Amino acid sequence: MRGGRVTLFLCGDVMLGRGVDQILACPGDPALREGWIRDARAYVDLAEAVNGPIPAPVPPEWPWGEALRVLAKAAADVRIVNLETSVTCADAFAPGKEVHYRMHPANVSALAVARPDVCVLANNHTLDFGRAGLVETLGTLSGAGLRAAGAGRNAEEAYAPVVCPVADGVRVLVVARGMASSGIPPSWAATAKRPGVAYVPEPTAAAAAEIVERVRRIRRPGDLVVVSVHWGSNWGYRVPREQVRFARALVDGGVDVVHGHSSHHPRPVEVHRDRLILYGCGDFIDDYEGISGYEEYRDDLRVAYFPSLEAGTGRPAQVRMVVLRARRMRLEPASEKDRAWMRATLDRISPGTDITAGPGGVLGAAGTTGAVREPNGTSFPAF
Repeated sequence: MRGGRVTLFLCGDVMLGRGVDQILACPGDPALREGWIRDARAYVDLAEAVNGPIPAPVPPEWPWGEALRVLAKAAADVRIVNLETSVTCADAFAPGKEVHYRMHPANVSALAVARPDVCVLANNHTLDFGRAGLVETLGTLSGAGLRAAGAGRNAEEAYAPVVCPVADGVRVLVVARGMASSGIPPSWAATAKRPGVAYVPEPTAAAAAEIVERVRRIRRPGDLVVVSVHWGSNWGYRVPREQVRFARALVDGGVDVVHGHSSHHPRPVEVHRDRLILYGCGDFIDDYEGISGYEEYRDDLRVAYFPSLEAGTGRPAQVRMVVLRARRMRLEPASEKDRAWMRATLDRISPGTDITAGPGGVLGAAGTTGAVREPNGTSFPAF
C-alpha cells in the first residue's frame, strides 16, 4: 500500500489447460471430447499456423510473458484472477459439456509464477472433471500456497470471502459467485456435504443482499470489498438490465469493486456512486489463437486492470488498464494502434465513463457523471 492507496490487479479468464498445458513441462493427457477436435495438441497447431512456431516445453513464465513485467511495475497489493481451468489428472469428463479444460497439477507453477492472491473458481469449467477434479484442484492450489474463492469442499468453503491483509490493518475481502448465465449447471452448486461452486441462479436483488449480508458479518472498518462474478454470454457488448441492477445493488450495499468476467472480450466499465464496476474483463490467457469467428471483438487483445482505491473510502483514486496481445500462447506488448482501438472501444461502450490514453500507452478510466442514470430498454448500454 502506497500513499494511502490499495492497488488491485484484476483480469478475466486465465485458462492454462488444453493447448497451453501441452506446451508446458508436464503436459497431461491430450484427449478431448469436443465435437471438432479430439486432441489438445491441435490447438497448438492452430496457434502456430497463425503466428509461428511455439517452443516446447516452455518455462512457467511463458504464458504470462509481458504481463509479468507489467505486474512487477504496478506493484499491486492484491492480485485476483479468474482461474478457468481445473487442475487435475482426473479423466471423468463432465457429461453434457462441449468443452473441458484441465491442466496437469505438475504445471501449477505456470499459475503460481504470477503470484495471485486469490484464484476465483466460481466459473463454468471448475467441475469439468467432476467433483474429484475439483477436490484435486483445491488441494493442488493449496499445496502451491494459492487461495481459492468461489468453490470449496462444501458450501461454507465455497461461499466464504477470502481475506487478504494488506498493511496498516487494511484488508481486502474477496467474494466470488458464478451464475447460470455463464453456463454453470445448477448441479454444480456446493452444498453442506458436497463440493461445488458458489452458485447464483439469477442476478436478483435477493442474491445481491445475501452477498452484502455475508460480507457485513466479517467486515471491519477500513476493509475493502471485491465481488467477483462469472456471468453472461461469451460475445457482445450489451449488458442485460438485471446485471446492471445487480452490480449497482452490490455497490449500494457497500461493495467497492465489482469484478465481472466470462465474456471473451472486455465489456463496459462503469463508475457508480464512486465505485468501480467492470462488467466483463475478457480473456487473459488461453489457447484460442487460430479459432475463427467474432474477429470484430479483437479477442487477441487482453486487458490487465489496476484500480487504485483510497484506503479510507474505497473510491477509485486511479484506474489503469494495460493492453496486451496474445501471440504464440504468450502475452506480448500491444501496438500503439491496438491500444488506440481498445481505448476507443471501451470509451464507446462505457457511457458515463471517460477512457483516456496516458503515458506509455496505459489507459485510464474516470466517471464523468457520478451515478449513471438507469438505462432505457432491456440492455445496457443501448446502442
